[in-house]
Amino acid sequence: MTEAARGCKGCGLYRHATQSVMGAGSTHASYLVVGEQPGAQEDQQGEPFVGPAGQVLDDALERAAIDPQDVFMTNAVKHFRFRERGKRRIHQTPNRTQIVACRPWLLAEIEMVQPEVVVLLGASAGQALLGPSFRVGSSRGRRLRWPGDRLLQGPCPALLATIHPSAVLRGGERREELRDGLVADLRQASRL
Repeated sequence: MTEAARGCKGCGLYRHATQSVMGAGSTHASYLVVGEQPGAQEDQQGEPFVGPAGQVLDDALERAAIDPQDVFMTNAVKHFRFRERGKRRIHQTPNRTQIVACRPWLLAEIEMVQPEVVVLLGASAGQALLGPSFRVGSSRGRRLRWPGDRLLQGPCPALLATIHPSAVLRGGERREELRDGLVADLRQASRL
């Protein structure tokens, strides 16, 4: 699948990104964690969650007593969307077309891993599986229903949404509160 994704031209993001970034982790994991898209470091290294948000996620998983060896990490969008500012590449939120273009890759990863729980980190991840009306604030921390049009060939895992770890990084004075909320949501995922 990773080889096939390298040649993906489903949307225009491939033109400027360094590479497609597919998921990583155990293909027999109990948890499949879905973020938004690769960041600058992920785009360079070719692996998801290796930047600052990944460090927050690793810490939150540890605090929630979820074994990182039992987690497969991926993103809803497989190429980095950015705009250049000088020598820096500044993150831009993927649009609906880009999310939909990458949806088959995400579904293939879920089918491959067959996790017990899928954790959606942020709005883009939620919109990839649940549609454009998905909102994190009204959905987080509780079991969600899969859409009526069965997306997967096999059984549907439990589904839970929470904030993206980057929200913790941008949280300012609320950083600890946001981190605690992320950990609480991940603990809820472990109970599913």
